[in-house]
Amino acid sequence: MLVREIRVGNAIFGGPEIVMIAGPCSVENEKMVMSTAETVIRCGAKMLRGGSWKPRTSPYSFQGLGVEALKILRKAGNEFSIPVVTEVMSAEQIGIASEYVDMLQVGARNMHNFTLLSEIGRSGMPVLLKRGFMATVEEWLLAAEYILKEGNESVVLCERGIRTFETWTRSTLDISAVPLARNSLGLPVIVDPCHAAGRRDLILPLSLAALGAGADGLMIEVHPDPDKALSDGGQSLSLEEFEKYSKHIGAAPHSPCRLKEKNRR
Repeated sequence: MLVREIRVGNAIFGGPEIVMIAGPCSVENEKMVMSTAETVIRCGAKMLRGGSWKPRTSPYSFQGLGVEALKILRKAGNEFSIPVVTEVMSAEQIGIASEYVDMLQVGARNMHNFTLLSEIGRSGMPVLLKRGFMATVEEWLLAAEYILKEGNESVVLCERGIRTFETWTRSTLDISAVPLARNSLGLPVIVDPCHAAGRRDLILPLSLAALGAGADGLMIEVHPDPDKALSDGGQSLSLEEFEKYSKHIGAAPHSPCRLKEKNRR
């Protein structure tokens, strides 16, 4: 199935090129975001990510800066002429987030929040829909249908690993989900290897596997000092590590299915 092209600013998901989304798990302060943005854009990222509201397992963990984070993301987006994406956790956050960012993310914990999905569908904003860590591929695609049925076709799917009996990684990356999802709805599919692995040493090999399976993009967590990050430092690349990582990704071959689609366009 030919995958639909979805444009968000100068990033085109489902097009001939791989879209790299990179940035910190959480927006901590302006200086950190600006330094990260400068590096990831120089290394080929097409979109800047950053958490404004953070759904955390513990209520005592860092919960994000909220609207202040949105303002920082918008400033970075304007300064570097790059689209930005952030996660929303409730219908009430859609309106305010839409004023500052170019794409809304639905996180794994909210994939089954059908009220949120419908409201985002009605918003008309481009959406990055992550797969729930206990969701089947069919349930993930039906969640996307909640957005699509409201007339919003700008949906990008994100595989981020599912919960299995394995304990050496945070989750288990489901490589088979990439071609299954792409061929079912014709929507672009990207992969988040950071949340799948939970450890930075596996980010590159999982990324290469994702590209080999036909992924349309990658979502990578990057932080100037991962050991001091307020969230997900263990699965984030430093600025120097991301530079090396991006060179490997840039040299990676396209999957056969993506090459076939490119030739058909």
